[in-house]
Amino acid sequence: MKQVVQNYKSGELALLDVPVPGCKPGGVLVRTSYSLISTGTELMKVSEAGMSMLGKARSRPDQVAKVAQSVATNGLPATYRKVMGKLDSYTPLGYSLCGVVEQVGAGIDDVKAGDLVACAGNEHALHAELNWVPKNLYTPVPDGLAPRHAAFGTVGSIALQGVRQGESHLGEVALVIGLGLIGQLVVQLLAASGVRVVGADPDPARCALAERLGAAACGDPGSAAVEVAVAELTGGHGVDQVYLAAGGGSNQPVELAARLCRDRGRVVDIGKCRLDLPWNAYYEKELDVRFSRSYGPGRYDPEYELQGRDYPIGYVRWTERRNLACFLDLVARGSVDVEPLVSHVADFDDAVPTYQRLKDGELKAVAVLFRYPGQPQEADAETAQAPSVAVPAVRRTGGTASAPARAAGAPVRLAFVGAGNYASSMLLPHLAGREGVELSTVVTTTALSAANAQRKFGFADATTDLDAVLGDPSVDAVFVVTRHSSHAGLTRKALLAGKAVFVEKPLALTEDELADVVAAVEESGNDRLQVGFNRRFAPLLHDARRRFGTRTGPAALRYLVNAGRLDHGSWYLQEGSEGTRFVGEGGHFIDTASWLLDADPVSVWATAPSGNDDLQVVLRYPDGSTATISYVTSGPSGFPKETLDLIADGRALRLDDFVRASVYGRKRWVSSRLPKARDKGQNAELAAFVRAVRTGGPMPVPLESLVATTAATLAVRASLVGGAPVTLAGAR
Repeated sequence: MKQVVQNYKSGELALLDVPVPGCKPGGVLVRTSYSLISTGTELMKVSEAGMSMLGKARSRPDQVAKVAQSVATNGLPATYRKVMGKLDSYTPLGYSLCGVVEQVGAGIDDVKAGDLVACAGNEHALHAELNWVPKNLYTPVPDGLAPRHAAFGTVGSIALQGVRQGESHLGEVALVIGLGLIGQLVVQLLAASGVRVVGADPDPARCALAERLGAAACGDPGSAAVEVAVAELTGGHGVDQVYLAAGGGSNQPVELAARLCRDRGRVVDIGKCRLDLPWNAYYEKELDVRFSRSYGPGRYDPEYELQGRDYPIGYVRWTERRNLACFLDLVARGSVDVEPLVSHVADFDDAVPTYQRLKDGELKAVAVLFRYPGQPQEADAETAQAPSVAVPAVRRTGGTASAPARAAGAPVRLAFVGAGNYASSMLLPHLAGREGVELSTVVTTTALSAANAQRKFGFADATTDLDAVLGDPSVDAVFVVTRHSSHAGLTRKALLAGKAVFVEKPLALTEDELADVVAAVEESGNDRLQVGFNRRFAPLLHDARRRFGTRTGPAALRYLVNAGRLDHGSWYLQEGSEGTRFVGEGGHFIDTASWLLDADPVSVWATAPSGNDDLQVVLRYPDGSTATISYVTSGPSGFPKETLDLIADGRALRLDDFVRASVYGRKRWVSSRLPKARDKGQNAELAAFVRAVRTGGPMPVPLESLVATTAATLAVRASLVGGAPVTLAGAR
């Protein structure tokens, strides 16, 4: 088998052929699927190996002291031979992986051959095709968790143990210094615990990534931005905890910790940074300095790690194995998202050049994974030969469903599930008081918000009981205007209850959710569904499309969306539970492009700078037309939000932020400039939906188009992960 090794004397890295380890009692033999390079710890070791002997001595004074003691005890010649022999030997690299159990040793009964496990330990979870791992250093991977994500288990346990040492509590404020791999995980774990987090790192990309993953604010530790954020969040008292996740020889992290920590706060050292504590600063605040020892209790205890003797849970709640299992569970449930941390995936055969690229700075990365041969490839864009996202076929039992019979002249009775900002500002004002519409019931999770919506918009009833509304035969249609994670489930329930459904985008966050919605249509025969893609209903865009005329040849469409930055704390940033920002909003722009091109896309390609929310998305259509969506968050606030150009057959259509439109051809047409608010089509969209419910006619947008747009939106994430175009399998 092959294994990554390094000669500490010469610094040489090699992918060496070594014997397969035996499967000893008390452990399992694991064939590696993915292993993770810790770009902090491992690169520090690689860099040290490349130093001169004097440099090695300076970097490891603890080892120099041991050598000096050996000289005093054993003499110089014996010590020299011992040291040179150790230096001039191959040493392993790696300590975090995921793989498949190939053989089970005696005394193991919690896993069997073929099970997927995550493994830890710098002597047992190595960058090697096969590893023997003792019982307390592996744990089964939860169902549905991808092997590439489970490979983060060890570094996740390190971050988790650091957070446990900080004893964080709900509502506290923490400062994380160093936003590398461990720091990014600490940010997410704290945010998931209800702690508000400020991050400090000199790299702007890492700061942006941490904010995306849950930090309230981030900035350069040498700037005033971090101190201002801490002052605002704590009322000037200082943070409750500081987590030192930085490396290097600077003493700035511990000095910054003293300055920004509150009286009697806690400082936890997770990384390996210089710790010359400024005595006065730490004494005056009586700061509690703590160290986090690797993955948790059991680490460095040979009876625990090698002999499998567990600590009783009543005395030691979180051992290193329990930490490993806990972190994997958090990732599996979406509380922690490791995918944005994956900067690069390399084949294991390319391990040596990958390390060299990292060492030389050519490859900038937070986390790098090795993908091993001989293992089943994950069905994602990164690993598949032909990456694809399924577009579920819409099958109707007995043809298109029609609306239930309604009494002539009876108003259309609408129920709202959710009454947040968008519903209150963009939907309900167009429905309240509309002739032929009755706002029947508003359903919210809290009684007071339901009462407020009832008072503002005149709902006949307010409740928190969704099932009662779905079971009310007098309700004609249900509006789903809740957070993104609940859209698919609520839509499915309402369809199965026989209601017409208007759901705000996105319809679904995953392929499985989309398939479940389509299955509900087939199961119930109810296809009365509309997704809130309102831009295709904008009067200005309708007028421009009509004047552009019928297209015969392929078109090129460019859509620039100046989305802007989100406010700190926005739930749109909760990618683990609510999906990416583009999944939440991008359907608008894909739907508009598809409507203008009168077709559904067949493939999607997306790219984005590392640590940046800016996206370039290219859609390809059956007739060869293309649509490029530039979704940027870093543009100036004064620049228009949406500009669109469509060129085909010697003609061009331009839309300027729903304020003015123009068409260029034999003649030029320019609309009059709209004097006030931009009309993005919500009113016309709602009128079309209400009309379809009242008359029983077709829904405003074909269901097949809604499904195709949602699948294309999901394909953006798949393309970003794999760095390749994604085919929309089953596209019309």
